[in-house]
Amino acid sequence: MNAMHTDPIPNPLQHQSGFSVTPALEAEVNELLTHYPEKRAASLMVLHAIQDAFGWISQEAVEWTAKKLDLQPINIYEIVTFYPMLRQQPMGKYQIKVCRTLSCALGGAYELREHFCKKFGLDAHAHGPQTTKDGKFTVEFVECLASCGTPPVMMCNDDFYENVSHAKADEIVGKCK
Repeated sequence: MNAMHTDPIPNPLQHQSGFSVTPALEAEVNELLTHYPEKRAASLMVLHAIQDAFGWISQEAVEWTAKKLDLQPINIYEIVTFYPMLRQQPMGKYQIKVCRTLSCALGGAYELREHFCKKFGLDAHAHGPQTTKDGKFTVEFVECLASCGTPPVMMCNDDFYENVSHAKADEIVGKCK
């Protein structure tokens, strides 16, 4: 495919001023490309590498990825907006994910998320991830965290917690430096 890389994305993502791929990230992406029969097949893994490096996927990251993979930016934008694990905005240093599926909802997940929102001065009625003004915490609902017998469950970054009471939530947050 002979792609032109100047076509704008119809619904642009947020801009990231100073976006620049480091030589180490470029080397990682080049290595990833060797594992796929065609560049396009590496799209999701390249986006994961970019997100690992920057914490989220910006419009500039989409455009860089498209150019690297000889695709149109829309081809990468479609992936970013389809997969919920790809972040379309900067996230806090500590990402608090509260499970909202049935068992957790019945076990107090909505009250737990509301507790976090009140604690951090966020809107408990807003949808999607919310980040504190200082960029330290992001609070969001997520789908099943696979512990339906011990609700409510949550994650703080990669750490998993079960039977989370408000007191336990405060303890978890207190350890975040």
